[in-house]
Amino acid sequence: MRVRNKPWAKDKIAEHPEVVIPNPMDVKGHWREVFKNDHPVHLEIGTGKGQFILGMAKQYPMINFIGIEIEASIIVSALEKWLEEPLANVLLLNENAEQITDFFAEHEVDDMYLNFSDPWPKNRHEKRRLTYRSFLKSYEAILKPGGRLNLKTDNQGLFEYSLESFSKYGLQLEHISLDLHASDYKENVKTEYEEKFSQKGQRIYRCEAIFPQ
Repeated sequence: MRVRNKPWAKDKIAEHPEVVIPNPMDVKGHWREVFKNDHPVHLEIGTGKGQFILGMAKQYPMINFIGIEIEASIIVSALEKWLEEPLANVLLLNENAEQITDFFAEHEVDDMYLNFSDPWPKNRHEKRRLTYRSFLKSYEAILKPGGRLNLKTDNQGLFEYSLESFSKYGLQLEHISLDLHASDYKENVKTEYEEKFSQKGQRIYRCEAIFPQ
């Protein structure tokens, strides 16, 4: 989906380093110190406009949430939502997810979320998919042993690919749903995309992949 450029976004982000951390490499290994507590750290890759991560933070105040989003014109919307209702357990990163091992120390993250990631449907773009094995290797490095990767998507092709990729990597699959909104899962927090797709009658796919202990 084409991103509407907001030329003022980077300046707005720079004005709020207390929320959008400007040099995450400097914080590597010390995220709990930034949050000023010892609560679990959960990471969302591709946080978009922030509806999911802010909703999760409200629902789970004893968990620290970090959202990473590469597009300044998108993450600035998450920042604006935060400024309207500040949450002490939310931080944002305007960074590339390919560099997450530069931002987080070994086993520093407890859980991760991939919500409505770009499916990159062409075979030649397989390595760009966030569930490709090279990304899984990075996730494994920063997740605690037994850490959980939570995936939601409207794209059946990406979902099927991801299940296969997880299995080949040796992950344990749980709570596989082929129609999340018709399931009995009660703890779902919707993203902006999820609301849009479900209103059109599209099915939402979800699963949890657990890394080895």
